[in-house]
Amino acid sequence: MGTFEIAKRFRFEAAHRIGGLPKGHPCGRVHGHSYQVEVRLAAERLTAPGFVTDFGELAPLGKYLQATFDHQLLNDVLDVEPTSENLAVHLACWFLDNLQPGLPGRLVAVRVAETATSWAEYRVEP
Repeated sequence: MGTFEIAKRFRFEAAHRIGGLPKGHPCGRVHGHSYQVEVRLAAERLTAPGFVTDFGELAPLGKYLQATFDHQLLNDVLDVEPTSENLAVHLACWFLDNLQPGLPGRLVAVRVAETATSWAEYRVEP
């Protein structure tokens, strides 16, 4: 038997600066990104009418991203260094605490992309 998997992508605009980098490193300066956040969910069985999870049930994550991160300086919002890796962990924890209990599918991973070619992913252990 196999496993079904779905993914949903969200976007927001934000700025950050990364501390602790060598002098002159471009990421040490305030700069912005068009972030893309992708969540992946999996299930061994589908629920009626044939879903892992209804995509509409993931809308609260989009609302959280817009309310908390959109057009913000991530250094002011997060209590950790605002790297894509740390943001992915933060969002996975938020998802597990706020959405997962009511969903039939289980969160597998959260991917955060700063650019079209650069991303970080946090995989959730089953």
